[in-house]
Amino acid sequence: MLSTILINAVTLGLLATVGVVAAPSAINLGPAAVNLGTAGNFAILSKSGISTVPQSAITGAIGVSPIASNAFTGFSLTLDASGTFATSRQVTGEVMAASFSAPTPSKLTTAISDMQTAFTDATGRVSPGFINLASGAIGGLILKPGLYKWSGAVTINSAGVTISGTSADHFIFQIASTFSLSAGARITLSGGVLASNIVWVVSGAVTAGPGSHIEGVILGQTAVTLETGTTMNGRILAQTFVALQEATVVG
Repeated sequence: MLSTILINAVTLGLLATVGVVAAPSAINLGPAAVNLGTAGNFAILSKSGISTVPQSAITGAIGVSPIASNAFTGFSLTLDASGTFATSRQVTGEVMAASFSAPTPSKLTTAISDMQTAFTDATGRVSPGFINLASGAIGGLILKPGLYKWSGAVTINSAGVTISGTSADHFIFQIASTFSLSAGARITLSGGVLASNIVWVVSGAVTAGPGSHIEGVILGQTAVTLETGTTMNGRILAQTFVALQEATVVG
């Protein structure tokens, strides 16, 4: 045992001498993950309604609560025989509303509560590593793992933005005002970053311009609008209204 320790010590010393550092194992950079709870079971969850201009394409469940199924507009819903969910040609997954049969209302109540808890958690994180980066005009930047905070609006122009890290890294973007992407702007992931580890927690409205692309989870306190041709890899969890205009969301 002692000889093994001595050999390892010598090896490390030699590596240090030639400038080689052994890679650490699966270090998680950035803030601790935000727990979405059962809200994470939805591609889109809203308290005020979800609309679509056909044809949108959503992969994953969508839900509204505490409102009824008439808060879905443009989906042409067909109620399942169980009465607990509906289907739509635009949704690969269940469509759920508080007016459907049990246990759907209670499931949605829990999911909405979990969504609000996640918003409070994410927006309440302290000691950001980046404050008002680029005055909110982050187009063209490469963002590394961390907690980011802006006291005003955040915009991404047509240059897009790259989020760089590994599959173990986490990112929280706290935005006190609005969040918008210009037409054609793209959020690109690099190095194995997972969309599920990216949280955009936004107190103002979110607007994605035509043909733009979003990666990550949007925890929105107000409305979220995806304009014509927008694509998204992630989730929209909004405390008010979600509007899709021929948009694609993969949850």
